[in-house]
Amino acid sequence: MGIQRVIVCETQVPFVKGGAEYLVRTLVSRLQHHGYDAELVSIPFNLVIASKFPTYFVRHPNKVAWLVHQHRAAYELCGTEFSDFGHTEEDVGFRDTLLKTDTKMFLECRDVYTISRTVSDRLLKYNGLESEPLYPPPPFGHALAGGPYGDYVLAVNRLEANKRPDLIIRAMRHVDRPIRLVMVGRGTMRRLYEELAESLGVADRITFTGALDEPDLVALYNGALAVVHTPFHEDYGYVTLESFLAHKAVVTTTDAGGPLEFVVDGMNGRVTESSPEAVASAINELASDRARAGRLGSAGFERARLVTWDGVIEKLVGA
Repeated sequence: MGIQRVIVCETQVPFVKGGAEYLVRTLVSRLQHHGYDAELVSIPFNLVIASKFPTYFVRHPNKVAWLVHQHRAAYELCGTEFSDFGHTEEDVGFRDTLLKTDTKMFLECRDVYTISRTVSDRLLKYNGLESEPLYPPPPFGHALAGGPYGDYVLAVNRLEANKRPDLIIRAMRHVDRPIRLVMVGRGTMRRLYEELAESLGVADRITFTGALDEPDLVALYNGALAVVHTPFHEDYGYVTLESFLAHKAVVTTTDAGGPLEFVVDGMNGRVTESSPEAVASAINELASDRARAGRLGSAGFERARLVTWDGVIEKLVGA
């Protein structure tokens, strides 16, 4: 039969580089590592692996979906501040058509997998389809080794509303320990968040680094006291596993979505209500008991090291 050829489909928004983009590139790399001729371009192929909306619309007799997410603004974000869909006749009609078409496209797939239980639950709720989560390991997890528990907490996110960096910034107003916040990431709302920090009087305790190269980001993970990750209904997010592989506890919230599939309150991190006061309280607790922060981080490492590529590849290619 020879070497099996696989094409991995993705969508790419110019100047945007996030978790989904890292995921598909790492998937191609791991497929190649396992002996497959895999590409992100159109070549003769035996199998199509679709990732996020709208790549699963591709027509192919041997199609598998590893779903990152659908058009979320039309799904669970509809009706929230994070969606531009309204209750107009046009929006309601488009959303109804999109949900039906998504379902039809998934039914064309040989198998449907997702990147998390959160995404699988959403697919079942809105499309009535069962799927199996396959967790992708972080792309640079091998470089994370832990280190001293420093004088800062780390936040790694795009600076956009649904990632809620404002919640962490507001929390710093209530952090009474000598702890700084290092906020890594770029986005359209960076200036707004810098102005928020200024208005709250905490700008001198917050560093906005912008996007960083891998070695610099790894160093920040390894030297942090803990990682604060408070998105709204995140699909998955590498940040949780990256933090755990660096032996760092994660502070997250009850409505964070994907991180809750790994973070267990009091076992490997803290899960709080999504208020600045509650997030700050968790940071203060870890800052006042660094030994506990270390124990939580070590427990997180034991969970994260179980997430590997071997099972993912076997499932996706049907080996």
